[in-house]
Amino acid sequence: MDGTFELSVDPERDLLRTRLAGFFDHQVMQRYKTARTLALRQMRCGPNQHLSLIDQRNLKIQSQDIVAAFADIMRDPGGRSRRLAIVVATSLTRMQVLRAAGDRIGKDVALFLDVEEAERWLMTQDHPAP
Repeated sequence: MDGTFELSVDPERDLLRTRLAGFFDHQVMQRYKTARTLALRQMRCGPNQHLSLIDQRNLKIQSQDIVAAFADIMRDPGGRSRRLAIVVATSLTRMQVLRAAGDRIGKDVALFLDVEEAERWLMTQDHPAP
């Protein structure tokens, strides 16, 4: 398929940046999970103390099994972020994110239309989710 991802680690800020694009199949999803695990190992903070920024403005609508796989990643206690900002472009992808994030929305997960706004929210302590 045409699914792609980029991960970058900013250990000084305890920040994992991710860009997701295209349509993921199971092979791309498995590569993403592996790359994410390796990226998390580069963090200097304690477990679950990192921040995550996911830019998925170029991600297409995904199949239900891939949405479920993203939900599994978000529920995984071993890789859970302290706070997670997700940048979306369309209402349909937003709906898929809401389904995957479940009850974390409004707590430690927030959706944005703008990357800079998402990063500001992540870096501001005690700022409520929008």
